[in-house]
Amino acid sequence: MKHRFNRFFLIVNWQTLIIAALAVASTYICIEQKWEAEFPLALVATSIIFPIVFSIGGAYKRREAALKEYAAIKGYLRAIFFVSRDWLENPKPENVSKMKGIVHDFMGNFRKMFLGKKIDLEQNEKEIYKDFSKISKYIKHDLREEGLSSGECSRTNQYLQKMMISFESIKHIYQYRTPRTLRAFSNLFIKVMPILYGPYFAFKSEEMTGHLEYVLPVLLAMILVSLDNIQEHLENPFDQVGEDDITINVEKFVENLED
Repeated sequence: MKHRFNRFFLIVNWQTLIIAALAVASTYICIEQKWEAEFPLALVATSIIFPIVFSIGGAYKRREAALKEYAAIKGYLRAIFFVSRDWLENPKPENVSKMKGIVHDFMGNFRKMFLGKKIDLEQNEKEIYKDFSKISKYIKHDLREEGLSSGECSRTNQYLQKMMISFESIKHIYQYRTPRTLRAFSNLFIKVMPILYGPYFAFKSEEMTGHLEYVLPVLLAMILVSLDNIQEHLENPFDQVGEDDITINVEKFVENLED
């Protein structure tokens, strides 16, 4: 039950309450002053709902793309580890442990980069590429010296190459967001529209009793702000704020390598 409440308060927050209160105040003033107008609700759909839904769709696709590339990185890392452990007749235990340590360092730096601040991106990226270099040298020296054929080394290098491409794809998802101008447009009208629609709610109040006329501005504010919050949580799939963020569990991944 507590978990469900936490989910609810992720999309209904203080901003929802403020905008709802302002919309109710606007409606009250318009009713008292007899300011009434029948505004078309289609304006809300075209100016706010459509851009927000478009942004949510774009953010969701970015998250799914990041998940796909993250899965590819984990798969290629595990494949390279299996090469060191299973492709040789008598693999040296110290070399297998060395590769496991490289995997642990890489995943740790990967988590540090994407869960960290953008200001540290350049330095964290350098650490990632140092780990890529360690894997490359491991393939060239350790595996070749143990007797892995040149063809198998070439195939293992292809795993590394594909892993770097997946990393770059995730990095670009992390760096670039959905269109900023579209977000600014939506943010403006989400805050303004429920207040500006006070005359419409005052017009509709003639059809309602028991102060139900104040339900409409509250509902409109909740719908618009909740959609905006959903988009905001999907925007960065690594920030560990929303329910749908990507979890990077280094310890579990490294522990399961030997399974």
